Amino acid sequence: MVFSNPVFLFLFLPATLLAYFLCPKALRNLLLLGASLFFYAWGEELFVLVLIGSIALNYVAGLVIDRARGPHRLWALWGGIAANLGLLGYYKYAGFFFENIGLLEAAKNAPALPIGISFFTFQALSYLVDLYYDRVHVQKSPLKLALYISLFPQLIAGPIVRYSEVEAALSDRKTTRSDFSEGVHQFVRGLAKKTLVADPMGLVADQIYAIPAAGLSPETAWLGAICYAFQLYFDFSAYSDMAIGLGRIFGFRFPKNFDYPYTAQSVTEFWRRWHMTLSFWFRDYLYIPLGGNRTGAGRTYLNLWIVFLATGIWHGAAWTFVAWGAFHGLFLILERLGLARALGYCPRPVRHAYLLIVVLIGWVMFRSETFAQSWSLYQSMFLMERGAMANNYPIERYLDLYTCLILALATVLSIGLRPWLRAKWTTKEGETSVMIGREVYFWTLLIVSLISVGAASYSPFIYFRF
Repeated sequence: MVFSNPVFLFLFLPATLLAYFLCPKALRNLLLLGASLFFYAWGEELFVLVLIGSIALNYVAGLVIDRARGPHRLWALWGGIAANLGLLGYYKYAGFFFENIGLLEAAKNAPALPIGISFFTFQALSYLVDLYYDRVHVQKSPLKLALYISLFPQLIAGPIVRYSEVEAALSDRKTTRSDFSEGVHQFVRGLAKKTLVADPMGLVADQIYAIPAAGLSPETAWLGAICYAFQLYFDFSAYSDMAIGLGRIFGFRFPKNFDYPYTAQSVTEFWRRWHMTLSFWFRDYLYIPLGGNRTGAGRTYLNLWIVFLATGIWHGAAWTFVAWGAFHGLFLILERLGLARALGYCPRPVRHAYLLIVVLIGWVMFRSETFAQSWSLYQSMFLMERGAMANNYPIERYLDLYTCLILALATVLSIGLRPWLRAKWTTKEGETSVMIGREVYFWTLLIVSLISVGAASYSPFIYFRF
């Protein structure tokens, strides 16, 4: 079930909200857990058993880590980590492994990928590691731990929420009128980003990526790369907005996941703004344990490389994802070696252009199903090679007035205009001078988004299968 699905918007969510606020506080965790498992089972059927198995595994592992002493405690942690990674590896990478060692029949029979397994596995791992280092207390209630791992707003596409961030709320939380209002507003903003920007951009990107290499022209290739960059950002950030908004409605405060990444001026800054919960997760649970930047320059570069190879692998079982991670890792190392210092002498537009070109190159690799497909796009984009059949796929076929308007809207929304306007319109007393306009804006977004939901047939969330 996806957040932009009419079943979710008009049946599941209203029913869940009504039941949640009518039931006694003592039963709210149980109700949310039941709703979360139903939400997951709606699209995954028997894969809900994998989620339940992960919950049981980490509940037991947490108890064992808490009770173990001396070296047994470390062994308990490693056992829990191995079990979680084994579960993730079996479902996500078994087919990839068999395919690469030539066992094609075994690859065909590999298990399907449960939605969201990368997200809830990383959440569980953070709980076990933080428990080992005494950053959190062991959760002795299986209900509360199950709710932490399976809570439906962020279950299948993040943000990656650490146990420490919701530990208190699992036992005692309340939703104020302000929380409810802000949560609803953020959910609607996310829904609008998804239906009004990401989906139209995705339609254009998918059509262009389906063009055979002989049909590509430079202008069409660039349009496809730009549309996909906008689709990916607005699709994923929209889901994060909706998840954070829903969490706030239910009394949880989830961490911010995006901070206008396309305004960055370096790859290093980009990763401080893009999918922030994943970046910080790898920093705290892989980069720092590997030694971070404390063991000399050479080891620091190796640690960065390992982290971004892992980032690529996390995103998908394909060599294109591995190459994408290595590509970003390379630029992070180059910036540490002196590229960042050199860029500092350049005007801001030059630094921004550098970042956008690097990111666009990476997204082409990220989106392509094969290296051959990405290479054909690169040839058209940078070598300006025009395919023999390019006249059969003119850019006018994809770049109509509607697409131009959406591209303009996506550009404006990517540069952080909204928070700037909000700050500009806020008085010293903290009350905005445009409250009526804000409500009109909100209701307009809601109505237009719901109309779009009813009319659209294309509405996948990209990160569901990562």
